[in-house]
Amino acid sequence: MEKIYLSDSGPKVSKALYSLWRWEEMVDFHEEEAEKVFKLCLDLGITTFEFSAAGKNERIHKVFFDTLAKNDFDRKDLVTLARLGKEISPEGYEIIDQSRTALIRQLDTFLQKSGKQYLDILLLDGLDYITDIEEIAGTLDYLVHSGVVKHIGVANFSSSQYRLLKSVLDLPIVTNHLKFNILNPEAIFDGRLDEIKESFGKPLVWAPLAGGDILEGTTLDSVVLRDALTEIANEHQSNVEQIAVAWLLNLGMLPIIGSPNPARIQNVAAATNISLTHAQWYKLFSLVSKQRK
Repeated sequence: MEKIYLSDSGPKVSKALYSLWRWEEMVDFHEEEAEKVFKLCLDLGITTFEFSAAGKNERIHKVFFDTLAKNDFDRKDLVTLARLGKEISPEGYEIIDQSRTALIRQLDTFLQKSGKQYLDILLLDGLDYITDIEEIAGTLDYLVHSGVVKHIGVANFSSSQYRLLKSVLDLPIVTNHLKFNILNPEAIFDGRLDEIKESFGKPLVWAPLAGGDILEGTTLDSVVLRDALTEIANEHQSNVEQIAVAWLLNLGMLPIIGSPNPARIQNVAAATNISLTHAQWYKLFSLVSKQRK
């Protein structure tokens, strides 16, 4: 799989990413199954992986890094992303704590679990309404200059939050981690896509298949879109899933796959080799954009 620069300041990442978030949410799992999935990713050229500090299952991190070691995978070829700054309370609600103490604690915990000395990209997960923005920016600056973090990105930021952090941060924001797909293209219309492109970065997108609605949804929008995807898939000798992901890639977005299903992973990898024509891309876009005019 081709590797590309996430931004003009780096790093170089695989065109598709794998997130461990589903595994992190599992109370129990089979290690052998997880190892097979991680090895499949490596075999397909997926070398960029996302973790979350809010996950319930920390054992999966050890399984992941043990799998790398078993396959003699070189650390310099691996790019790790971790969403930090958000945790889940025992009662189940989100706590966004991005104070200096909390961010450093979460990063230290991740590095200890992974057995690594640094994190390639720290994704600030949401924006803490309580902690002073200068403190957040100062902490991020400290972590990068101390060498334990290489790059800073954000996750699920609104346009105003992105601009606010950018105004006080002396470091480039290399990406915004967004929920985005053909059925939910709001980032095109609300400025989030333009902002990250203005900074010469590429967005990372989760839920690229709209939680399964693109493949199996029964609403009129889903059915009409799926018919159009099927037509274009036949032209490329591919399938609906691959074309839906290729649509994102042609927009300059990098898809994040979180499914443990090998077929899903293989489809995302195959999509990185599909180039849609302008007519094909805009045909799909017209089906969703007309609803917002």
